[in-house]
Amino acid sequence: MILNAIIEKDKNGYFAYVPELKGCVSQGDTYEEALKNIKEAANLYVESLNDEEISLIKAKSIMISPIETQPYA
Repeated sequence: MILNAIIEKDKNGYFAYVPELKGCVSQGDTYEEALKNIKEAANLYVESLNDEEISLIKAKSIMISPIETQPYA
């Protein structure tokens, strides 16, 4: 199953989450560590699901796209 992992850098390191898996989050000191940790978290999350829950996740369509906004004056 292909899922999206969002990884954000902040002053404390990297924060990661999977939008398709509500509450599936992780972190790391580096991008690579955060990516490794969120993959592990996602695998554990999916292992806990029943077949119907997995089917619902597979049916979701989440797309990530950059958008341009105008700053407030």
